[in-house]
Amino acid sequence: MIRTLFIVFCTVIITGIFSVIAILTSFVSAGGETPHKVGRIWAKCILAASNIKVTVKGLSNLNPNESYIYMPNHMSNFDIPVLQAYLPVQFRWLAKAELFKIPIFGYAMQQAGYISIDRFDRRSAIQSLNNAAEKIKNGVSVIIFPEGTRSRENNIQPFKKGGFVLAVDSGVPIIPVIIHGTWEIMQKKQILVKPGHVVLEIKKPINTLHYTRKTKEDLMEKVRNIILESYEKNKPLC
Repeated sequence: MIRTLFIVFCTVIITGIFSVIAILTSFVSAGGETPHKVGRIWAKCILAASNIKVTVKGLSNLNPNESYIYMPNHMSNFDIPVLQAYLPVQFRWLAKAELFKIPIFGYAMQQAGYISIDRFDRRSAIQSLNNAAEKIKNGVSVIIFPEGTRSRENNIQPFKKGGFVLAVDSGVPIIPVIIHGTWEIMQKKQILVKPGHVVLEIKKPINTLHYTRKTKEDLMEKVRNIILESYEKNKPLC
């Protein structure tokens, strides 16, 4: 418990400091690139304070000159700093609107160009997806958790359709990303934070040009099967 309290204290302090830095740099950096780099340092500090080591596999599948929609599984609050710290490309988060309401931190996200999705207002969510599609067409990569929220039982949940509508509308490839190990570090509704090792696995891009809104379920199933197969294969035995 003492260790967890120390991590919480460090996280609050680090987040406050780097949120202010991200806001300040946003005024002199067009497009949010510098605030994103600040966010990367923030995430690495959080992971270091929590004694979490990360290994990345599949970096050769990324073309830094291409835009993608990254779709990772979602097991823990630590998925976000792992992705922010160790996915070595510029991207923007497609995140729930509640995060943008957090003082300082939410404003920093907004200044960095991250995209808010209101999960409780269908019209607002559709408009947000349309805005995101336009940004992606202009060369911006985004991350979206296709499950919509963290898993409660260490399994891959059903996927939401919104991210796949975004994919077929923008026409950019999807990259499935599998995060192994964050469930063991901090589960949903769990207070204690455990040290651990995380593997960030990056799969090959999936072309979306041959899919439409009518066939988006086929695309969704393909992406989910890739993530599910890898996650289940590497899940530790209880």
